[in-house]
Amino acid sequence: MSAYGLMAIMMFSSMIVMLLTGRHIFAVIGGVASIFALLLWGKGGVGMAFQASFSLLVWYPLLTLPIFIYMGYMFAKSGIADDLYEMIHVWMGPVRGGLAIGTIGLMSIISAINGLSVAGMAVGSTIALPEMLKRKYDKRMLTGVIQAGSSLGILIPPSVVLVLYGMIARQPVGRLWLAGVFPGLLLTGMFIIYILIRCYFQPELGPTLPPEERNIPWGKKLSLLKGAVIPILIIFSMSGLFFMGITSLVESSAVGATATTLAALVKKRLNWKTMYEVLRDTLSVSCMFMWVILAALAFGAIFDGLGAVHAIQELFLRYGFGPWGIIIMMQLSFIAMGMFLDDTAMLIIVAPLYVPLVIKLGFDPIWYGVLYTITCQIAYLTPPFGYNLFLMKAMAPKEITLADIYWSVIPFVLVMILSLVVIMIFPGIATWLPNLYYNR
Repeated sequence: MSAYGLMAIMMFSSMIVMLLTGRHIFAVIGGVASIFALLLWGKGGVGMAFQASFSLLVWYPLLTLPIFIYMGYMFAKSGIADDLYEMIHVWMGPVRGGLAIGTIGLMSIISAINGLSVAGMAVGSTIALPEMLKRKYDKRMLTGVIQAGSSLGILIPPSVVLVLYGMIARQPVGRLWLAGVFPGLLLTGMFIIYILIRCYFQPELGPTLPPEERNIPWGKKLSLLKGAVIPILIIFSMSGLFFMGITSLVESSAVGATATTLAALVKKRLNWKTMYEVLRDTLSVSCMFMWVILAALAFGAIFDGLGAVHAIQELFLRYGFGPWGIIIMMQLSFIAMGMFLDDTAMLIIVAPLYVPLVIKLGFDPIWYGVLYTITCQIAYLTPPFGYNLFLMKAMAPKEITLADIYWSVIPFVLVMILSLVVIMIFPGIATWLPNLYYNR
């Protein structure tokens, strides 16, 4: 291995060690990049990191990031999801596991509006969890449903994670969004099928609603359908107009944010307190993302300048891994890192290494973006330190223990691994729609 290859390994190892100290991710990554730039190229090396970071600031689609984050918080804090879940509660109640299935449906709709798993987790734990507990749903079933359903937020468009992947991997966000549509629907459908089968054979896990709650007039049932109108209009005003070619990516995000705000205003749930909390949280999360992305691009520029991608490829091929073996090893590394890091940190650490290697091996980087996102979902739910596990524990009532949460995710993780394998075997599930749309 060349001296530059050894330097690349030292750079990567230094970053991992510094991350274990608990320092801020952006400070560790940007700091390591700056130190190695100065050591290797002197003062002129700073220009590499600066140019890579500045390229992001002039990237027009970056405007979508704070707008989508704003939409997620506005949807969660204005209470629009309450009416939607009430409708799902009544219509799905007569089915075994109906509330769990309805919760998956609710999560998928929330994902199509905000693109954040945290927002889905917040809505599910505050609205769906108390209702299912009250109706004697199994603790492990309901916590697994909420965690698995919330993870859909990083796959179904408009996914913030896919926007970040597009920024760092230099791939068009529109293609990535379209690539996430069918895999997201596939995963949603597989979750629902699992719940139906499991509750059919074990009805005590997801009992039907009592007769007095099921037998309500059809007029009231139909009136509850209005709860789905606003979310559907928001989805169409944003994603629909974008995919129809009427609005650009940035314009569609602005339309969606405006529609969500108007919906909160029409429902008389928009006040100064809500607006202040939404804007405060949006600014906080947006700034965090920006600092992390800037540091990631600086790190990637220095890392690539060392020829790290070629060194890693040689390392994999030296030990007999073929192209598919390398892809599988990449996914396993994501799952291992997901036990300790969130999706943004994982993307930042490995994107400068993996994306160029994926392209060089002849794989589609759009398809790989979907694989990465699904693997992030699996990592979120993987004990002992999965991100969603501790988020669920923080939001769940005391009767749900950490052991319950750990056991609850196992079947859903297996379903996600199955979906990952299906998409690896049939890549057209992810690539067919973006190819069809952009080759018109």
